[in-house]
Amino acid sequence: MSSTVQSLLSLAIDKLKLSGVPEPQRDARKLLAYVLKIGVDRIALHLQETISHLEQQKFENAVLRRTKRVPVSYILGYRDFFEHRFAVTSDVLDPRPETEHLIMEALREDFVTVLDLGTGSGCILISLLAQKSNASGLGVDQSEAALAIAQVNARAIGVAERCEFRVSNWFSNVPAFQFDLIVANPPYIHPNVMGALSPEVLHEPKCALTDHLDGLNAYRKIAMSAEKFLKPGGRLIFEIGFDQGVAVTDVLSRYFFEDILVMQDFDQRDRLAHCRRNS
Repeated sequence: MSSTVQSLLSLAIDKLKLSGVPEPQRDARKLLAYVLKIGVDRIALHLQETISHLEQQKFENAVLRRTKRVPVSYILGYRDFFEHRFAVTSDVLDPRPETEHLIMEALREDFVTVLDLGTGSGCILISLLAQKSNASGLGVDQSEAALAIAQVNARAIGVAERCEFRVSNWFSNVPAFQFDLIVANPPYIHPNVMGALSPEVLHEPKCALTDHLDGLNAYRKIAMSAEKFLKPGGRLIFEIGFDQGVAVTDVLSRYFFEDILVMQDFDQRDRLAHCRRNS
């Protein structure tokens, strides 16, 4: 027997509530809109309609995954970030609104060449190139699976001809070249607090979340070598943890970077570290 949109939606909301999913109404509506291939704002117009067995099965499978706290973006297969829609899978970090601050800061000054360390889905590099039609860039990551997703996104957003992706452990496979800009959202979560993260975050690649040491090791490794890959006066911009401003500033100072600034997000929490190679 076919079910109505309204009955399936109500049942899904109850299931998500019982599983402790935050904002179950929002997520149930997103998943149902995805299955029905309509906008979330159009669901109210279809509440009394019945849906096919195949659609019902697809929706129930999506809700089941969400009850297991799989992020909505992984179920949908995409995340809207900055001005574009990016394909995402469990092979890449789920792009977060906070990371858009890095894009906006990078765009405050001109650049022609950019290096994205730990590119993941490519959302940072691709967003920057989409805004700068004369720029080109290189994105590197240890994960071949992540780079495959980044390449899909670059083609979909129309910047594939201006970017390259390579397997690299930070700078290990980066060509001898000096970039105008280096950006990175490295793993910075201290392993001691991994257990306190939301179940959704724990579905993401662990290597993109933590260095398994003190949350600062990636900053040390990048700062140690970045000077050789930056033009004089070139910028290095990191995303950082909300409590890492002092520690990351200290790391950058040790390697003689200049104009070191810690910048806050809209919640007034430390979010970025910005500095320059000495000129």
